[in-house]
Parts: sequence; C-alpha cells; structure tokens
Amino acid sequence: MKRILLLMILMSFFVNAQTHRFIYELQFKRDSTSETKEKVNFVLDINPKDVKFYEFNYLESDSINKVKGTYDHQYGGDFITLKRERNSFKNQNYELINFDMFSYPTEDQINWQLSDETKKMGDYTLQKATTKFGGRNWTAWFNKEINISEGPYKFRGLPGLIFQLEDSKSNFIFTLVKSKKLKETYDTLGFVETFYGRKPLQISEKMRIKKKKEFYNDPLASMRNNFKENMQGQMFVMGTKITNIEQFNELSKKLQEMLRKINNPIELDKAVKY
Repeated sequence: MKRILLLMILMSFFVNAQTHRFIYELQFKRDSTSETKEKVNFVLDINPKDVKFYEFNYLESDSINKVKGTYDHQYGGDFITLKRERNSFKNQNYELINFDMFSYPTEDQINWQLSDETKKMGDYTLQKATTKFGGRNWTAWFNKEINISEGPYKFRGLPGLIFQLEDSKSNFIFTLVKSKKLKETYDTLGFVETFYGRKPLQISEKMRIKKKKEFYNDPLASMRNNFKENMQGQMFVMGTKITNIEQFNELSKKLQEMLRKINNPIELDKAVKY
C-alpha cells in the first residue's frame, strides 16, 4: 500500500461520496485445535448509504455472471455476509444453511478500550484498541489519519480505519491488504441480497439455531430423498458412491462429526451446541 496514493483515494471518496472498497485477508482455523490456518479474502464496501462485508470469491463469480447474464455463482462460504447502514451497529446477516439462504437482524454494539500503544505498518502508524465481542477477546490496530470508523466483519466504531484485527487465541486474523475507489456503488443484488436470484427467508436468531440443528440432525436428508425418488442405482456424496439407502446413515455420522469439529465461528458465543 502506498501512503500518498491511499490518502488521495480517501480524500476523493469523501469529496465525491463514492464507494470505497477495502480488501482484508483472513487467516482462520476451522478447527480451534488445529495448528494450521486457512486463508480467504473479504471485501468491505463502504458506500454512501450502507456498508457491506462479504467473501471476495462471491465478487469474482458475480463479475462473470454480469457478463453472462446469469446467477450461476458459488455461494457456499463458511462465513456470514453482512449489510448495515452507515454509522450503525445494526447488521443484517445473510447465512446459507443447507443450501437455503436466511436473513436475520442483530444489533452488535462494540465497546472499545483505547491504548496509547502504537506500531508501524509500512508507512502507517497504527494505534491499539481492545474489546470483548462474541465470546472472544480482540485486539485491533487502527489508523486515525484515515477517518473511517469501519473495519472487517462487525468491528467498527473506532476513530479510524482498522488495519489489523486478531483474537487472543489467533483463531482469526484480519489484515488490510488492498484499497481502491469505485466510481459508483457496486450492485450486490445477485449475491448479497439474494441467493441465485431468490430472496432469503427472514428469520430470528432463535430460528437460525433451530435450522442449523435440523440440518445437523439429518444433514443428507435432501440427497437421501432424491435417491429414493430417482432410484438410479448410484449417487456420489462426499466422494463416496452410494448404491443403497443404508449408506446414507454412515455418511451422515461422518458429516456430523465434521460439523462438530469445525464448529468455530467468529462469534464463539453463538456457536450452535450440537
């Protein structure tokens, strides 16, 4: 990141009320006991009226879809997609459960404790802040020169843009890696507000937990029913060739074991107890 270029972009953003896009790299552990981390990039779009946070691969797929005029994108990510009004802690959450898209509101006030501690990141001086949120302790490093009170996921409210964010056990580490200005607000209708062109079902957080438990209790229900109806003799599920209905039970147990193992969401206190 070039300091002068980024500041020029930000100045233009404020003057013209255009969309500013920040790309964050997330290093994360699906399984909290694992020694290795996976990586995925996220987009933070700060628009004149709202803020959106979603996985970068959705954006790549959507760009292709807009050229082709289709809704054929891969929406099977591990993380919740978010949308909120500017300067608000009220988030609209979009989550895929068993190939169905659901949406539910949350109010996620974050209370920060500012520190005088600073560090350098390239040409930038970052200030430290800490908070407790979602059952985890977090440390953020933000830049006061960039007067945007936003950051990755639901983390906002600091007097500057968050450059780095990490929980105390290093299960999740967000790092700002890129910034660009957009001439206009990017249309996310095809992958944030809808799923393959279908609007998500509005539910409560309580119903979300119920839906996730229903999926866990019988994760291969739809495939089993399809197998029964078609009776084509075979079906491939999780890389295994299914030739009889009894095989679904064994695969369901394996999938349930995997779901328990990777039950490590950003908001740990909202992890479903299977």
